[in-house]
Amino acid sequence: METPSPALVLFAQSLLIGLSIAAPVGQIGVLAIQRTLDHGRAAGLATGLGAAFADAVYGAIGAFGVTGLIAWLLGLKLWLGLFGAAFLLWLAWRIATKPPVRRSEAHAPPGTLLRFVTGTFVLTLSNPTTILSFMAVFGALAGRAPAASPWAMVSGVLVGSALWWLVLAGVVGLLRDRFDERWQRAVNWCSAALLAGLALWQLAQILS
Repeated sequence: METPSPALVLFAQSLLIGLSIAAPVGQIGVLAIQRTLDHGRAAGLATGLGAAFADAVYGAIGAFGVTGLIAWLLGLKLWLGLFGAAFLLWLAWRIATKPPVRRSEAHAPPGTLLRFVTGTFVLTLSNPTTILSFMAVFGALAGRAPAASPWAMVSGVLVGSALWWLVLAGVVGLLRDRFDERWQRAVNWCSAALLAGLALWQLAQILS
């Protein structure tokens, strides 16, 4: 049996890393679920893809070993964390105060999907946990990787992260028609409470 190439092995390892980092239900997962219920699978997937692109950016920094940029980002960890927490609190307030979405308005308006991608891209980039996890994991992998393989690592984490968001949006989309306005309000309030709690936890972590 032919042995897989080192680049293919790294791609598979990176795919699993991207999947495992994306899968825990944090702030992006809460947003993806809430937006899928409000606007459909495309909105949930767009929300997740913003995080997947950010994961790939940090994966590239770790894979290519850009030490100066890594040090600069770690120096900004406090300010990035404060920005991310403030952004989460603003999102929590927006979700808590928004009215239920009528089924006639259930699809995201033009331009909204791009806004969802951009918003979660920025939010994920500002998460200190994401910075540290990707720097550590990809820095270690890059040390054992062939010189030509960093792109295999970056593409692997992008595919793995995107795959999780595709599955999540698809599963939640199947349940979407069961949610009437009363359930929408309940989901919005729960989502807002979770996001606010995650923001406060992030603040406690970076200020402790």
